[in-house]
Amino acid sequence: MENLKALSFALRQDVLDMIYMAKTGHIGGDFSVMDILVTLYYKQLNVDPSRVNDPDRDRLILSKGHSVEALYAVLCSKGFFPREDLKTYSQYLSKYIGHPNNKINGIEMNSGSLGHGLSVSVGMALAGRMDHRDYRVYVVMGDGELAEGSVWEGAMAGGHYKLDNLCAVVDRNRLQISGCTEDIMAHDSLDERFGSFGWHVIHAPGNDIDGLNAAFEEAKTVKGKPTVIIADTTKGYGVSFIENQAAWHHKVPTAEEYEAATKELAERRAANE
Repeated sequence: MENLKALSFALRQDVLDMIYMAKTGHIGGDFSVMDILVTLYYKQLNVDPSRVNDPDRDRLILSKGHSVEALYAVLCSKGFFPREDLKTYSQYLSKYIGHPNNKINGIEMNSGSLGHGLSVSVGMALAGRMDHRDYRVYVVMGDGELAEGSVWEGAMAGGHYKLDNLCAVVDRNRLQISGCTEDIMAHDSLDERFGSFGWHVIHAPGNDIDGLNAAFEEAKTVKGKPTVIIADTTKGYGVSFIENQAAWHHKVPTAEEYEAATKELAERRAANE
């Protein structure tokens, strides 16, 4: 696990590089969700870049699609596309745009119109059951996204169909573009809300790969109902002046901030190698 912790900070540097070069991106949510994606792709998902259309592959949807830079960084590290492609992020005619694009290997769904990912994941999980396939479906959502009513339609359907091959993850960083989630649309009753729709609820430290991996392992043992993991994260995790700052939901670092962030990420990476 120590090497994965170091990797997570190296991939945050890739995110920082992409956003700094492109002059656009959602750095706060990228940094909060990174450990979730690293844990999934390196410890949990049955995916293979040499067999991207394998019908038995696990599916992952990044419903909070504005954090696509983190997904690009992880997919690249797993070999789904060449590292040079990251340099084209948000450049003219590049397919590596600011939200997930299913023309890219490893991306299942064009997402980022918030509130859609859970419902699509329910459909994928239900299709897997109907086709007698063993794949699992994972969907990563932001906590600000949970204000969308379609999320709760998906939650109701997932519980109704008892989709135990479905696992949702909430990146619970408590910040969205306009401020604190609890001021804008409170979500502190998530246990009761998901539980009322028949979901198994797990809490996990969202920036700790060991804790996340344990939560995903527990989810795989649950039968007869879908699981949601409430992953308590820190927005901007990994760089002190970015952490817990709503202003960094969508912000491009200055040259000075880029250098300072690079230094901190290198220190955090070295401490875990």
